[in-house]
Amino acid sequence: MKKVEAIIQQEKLEELKLKMDDNFEALGMTVSQVLGFGNQKGLKEYVRGQEIITTLLPKVKVSFVILDEEVEELISLILAVCQTGEVGDGKIFVYPVEEAIRIRTGERGIGAI
Repeated sequence: MKKVEAIIQQEKLEELKLKMDDNFEALGMTVSQVLGFGNQKGLKEYVRGQEIITTLLPKVKVSFVILDEEVEELISLILAVCQTGEVGDGKIFVYPVEEAIRIRTGERGIGAI
């Protein structure tokens, strides 16, 4: 199993959820509101003539635990939905998952997902 985390623009979340429902059966996702910066280095805004530099930008982190053989399909879907070609599109990280345990039943492995 693998854990796939994608940090994406907030406005892409609903579209990603719809595409996930269409392409993956019974795939769960965890969503977190996060703040961060990368190459984008924040935003410069002017409020009442004062320059305001926001260095931490709001993003959404979506996490999935998925079978190894479905990882590339998931990554392709995330890229298709979230990639605009602009700075700030986000990042995708893939981690190995040693074990998954459903707390309610104690079930382990792929059945716990």
